[in-house]
Amino acid sequence: MLFNSMSYMFLFLPLTLLGYYTFLKFRLILASKVWLVLASVAFYSWWDPKYTALLLISMLINFCIGSCFSAKVFQDNKNRKILLIVGLLINILILGYFKYANFFIDNVNYILHTHIEIAKVILPLGISFFTFTQIAYLVDAYKKEAQEYDILSYLLFVTFFPHLIAGPILHHKEVMPQFNDLKRKVLKYKNITSGLFLFIIGLFKKVFIADILATYVQQGYSVSAELSVIEAWLVVLSYTMQIYFDFSGYTDMALGSAKMLNIDLPLNFNSPYRAISVQDFWKRWHMTLSRFLRDYIYIPLGGNRKGEIRTYSNLITTMLIGGLWHGASWLFVIWGGLHGLAQCVNKLWQKTKIEMPKPLSIFITFMFINLTWIIFRAENLHQAKNVFMSLINFNNFVIPKTRHLDFVFNNTTYSSIILILTLSFIIVFMCPNSQEIISKIKINKKTNAIFCAIIFAIIFTLCLIKLNLNTYSEFIYFNF
Repeated sequence: MLFNSMSYMFLFLPLTLLGYYTFLKFRLILASKVWLVLASVAFYSWWDPKYTALLLISMLINFCIGSCFSAKVFQDNKNRKILLIVGLLINILILGYFKYANFFIDNVNYILHTHIEIAKVILPLGISFFTFTQIAYLVDAYKKEAQEYDILSYLLFVTFFPHLIAGPILHHKEVMPQFNDLKRKVLKYKNITSGLFLFIIGLFKKVFIADILATYVQQGYSVSAELSVIEAWLVVLSYTMQIYFDFSGYTDMALGSAKMLNIDLPLNFNSPYRAISVQDFWKRWHMTLSRFLRDYIYIPLGGNRKGEIRTYSNLITTMLIGGLWHGASWLFVIWGGLHGLAQCVNKLWQKTKIEMPKPLSIFITFMFINLTWIIFRAENLHQAKNVFMSLINFNNFVIPKTRHLDFVFNNTTYSSIILILTLSFIIVFMCPNSQEIISKIKINKKTNAIFCAIIFAIIFTLCLIKLNLNTYSEFIYFNF
């Protein structure tokens, strides 16, 4: 189910809120948790019910293994390590089969000139996210940093619908205590209002920026070899802004949905294009994934504790894994490797003690991110090469006409794209981000009802406009 769908906004979310707070009104705490679990499972099943069993089996296995760490037989370090390895292998094998089986077979066939065939494996929605969430839980349980939770709390932790499909990647310490906090078991109008406001900001980003740019990007990449220099730069910048507002919009809608249930999900997006280095970028972009890569891959590999060469190799290895996490493609591996190399360069630069002017560092970082998104977006290396060549093909320096740019609003010229990109740059680099806006809003009881009514009216209007523009689309990170 998509956050930007009518069924979610006008059916699923209102019914979930109504049922949850009805149970809480009568102090049926256990029933309210069961309701959220059932709602979350229904939310996941909406996409394809047959993969719900995989989600449930994965949770049951991980809960049982996590619970075993508190048993007497597993107090011995050797037994604990064996149990952890078994748990990790199960998760990795499940993820590996569904996400990388076809990729692996294709590469084996290419290298060995064989013709091995397997049935096309469909990637279950959200498998990367709920697998990483549970891996982190198992590792913490092994380290005795996770207390023993009841199965209902664990099910809610993993399935909680605002984060289930595309993050944030949750840490048990962040949300499990919230699910059991009685102070959060009451209807708080301020949270409903701020959650709705955050949700509508995300909806606007998705519908009126990301989805409109997506059409242009798709058309541009489909004729990548024919683009003029100006067209190529418009296409590349459009994708840079598309993925920003698509992922940022999703994050706002996820955090807003959780906020309406009095749950504060971890921040996952913090003005990443204002980063002064690639290292800073990864502290701002998909922050919970960056945290996972740091805590459960980079640090266990040795981090920066085993010498300079090892530090650089650990950075590159971590980002290669991070790239592969995004998808079964060598393009993602290359993209991750480039980000790993850039972080190494950043560390080397820091040793020079030379301070670069902040505007220049932001510009250089942005341009690196902008250009590497080409590899991230391209369907193959040939297409990526075409886009890169078009960017520097000054022999084809012509003013775009309606040749490739006339499809965004059916009969609108390329000036519309420039207008949207200009708006995007202003929002990205000059305006406060969603969390900063929400933190400044002061809502009291007198204005709450009016404010909510206005928000609902805006949502309804956006939905109607969205349907007229035919911009119903998945979020980019649903594919990962």
